[in-house]
Amino acid sequence: MRRLVLVAQYKKVKGTLDLLPNECHEWHEIEAIFARVCRSFAYGEIRIPTFEYTEVFNRGVGETSDIVQKEMYTFADRGGRMLTLRPEATAGVVRAFVENGLFNEALPQRLYYEISAFRAENVQKGRYREFHQLGLECLGSQASQTDVEIIALIKQFFQEVGLKNVSLKLNSLGSTESRKVYHARLLDYLKPHVADLCFDCQNRIEKNPLRVLDCKVPTCKEIVQGAPLILDCLTDEDKTRWQQVLHGLDNLGISYEINPRIVRGLDYYCHTVFEFILDNQTTGQASTVCGGGRYDGLVKLLGGPDLPGMGFSIGLERLHLALKEQNRDFKQFRPCLYVVAQAEAEREMAAKLIWTLRQKGIVAEQDVDNRSFKAQMKYLNKRNYRYCLVLGETELANNSAKLKDLDTGKELETEFSLQDLSQLEAVLLAD
Repeated sequence: MRRLVLVAQYKKVKGTLDLLPNECHEWHEIEAIFARVCRSFAYGEIRIPTFEYTEVFNRGVGETSDIVQKEMYTFADRGGRMLTLRPEATAGVVRAFVENGLFNEALPQRLYYEISAFRAENVQKGRYREFHQLGLECLGSQASQTDVEIIALIKQFFQEVGLKNVSLKLNSLGSTESRKVYHARLLDYLKPHVADLCFDCQNRIEKNPLRVLDCKVPTCKEIVQGAPLILDCLTDEDKTRWQQVLHGLDNLGISYEINPRIVRGLDYYCHTVFEFILDNQTTGQASTVCGGGRYDGLVKLLGGPDLPGMGFSIGLERLHLALKEQNRDFKQFRPCLYVVAQAEAEREMAAKLIWTLRQKGIVAEQDVDNRSFKAQMKYLNKRNYRYCLVLGETELANNSAKLKDLDTGKELETEFSLQDLSQLEAVLLAD
């Protein structure tokens, strides 16, 4: 068969992605598993605006972060107000938590989300300028057990979705008191190397030297190898809390590796921070598929009471790509029943039959373009239907029809009533 080939006049913007029906079906499967796991941990879904006032992200994400400095899509609306497409979800969720007075409800508030987000960053495999995240926020609990429970939720999700070769790395950034001590030690270490740091790190070093530890520039990465470790600067109270988190993970049998270089890319983190690292068995490369941590000052920073919080996000594109590379067996969408009919009376009967079946949740279709019998058969085979039912004069006269199994090419022995569809429904729903 000859295929029509056209050169597209209009193309998608660089860094965006078209998701076609089969891919959407696979995403829905991932999203459904995530929602089910979150609900099993007593989280409810929250939906937030795609854009916020820019100040929400300047304050909530941190002015020294790469996101705010380089990656946000910011614009003035017709009233001159500065708006930004959300580059992540946490700041927006916390803003909604404060604005809607959820701090007056039972705490902690457990909120999960599925969002699109936008960052003007370099396009790479599995990384886009418009991307999607699965994540959650737990607001109002200081307990170390909350940290453990959130990590356990991610672990359970990855198990249920079928992701393999993923490992947990974690660190503690301690409290404000611990970080003040560490900042001083880190500055003392970095100052002799300032001239060798990249331009961005030279600008960040006074405001937030932790950002230097997260820099991807090779010279900066080499310099920080000898930097002091924040775990050596924790107060006694912070050390106790850190040990409680590790004990909680040990108690659940969740394996982990302590990585004292993890700081995460956002300014609001404190205490426990973590990443789930995916090891690609084919290329030998490792990439972060999930990251998160605690942010006890963010609610207050965005105008709310002084309440703690913790959360994480998972890049959906990267997760889906990893599952495909691991040959994860997704359930492919397959329509159930196609009713072939040509004459007007038969088409009317087909429409009534399909209307009833669709209300039972059965995926069914009939021709709406007055195509020939041959053309209809060609179409339903292309669409990979499971069954077809042909309605002609005989079937209408007898008020019954036979169902054809398109996998075997054979008709089922049973004659199905066109008046009482219960028997037909049972067969189609059982498939």
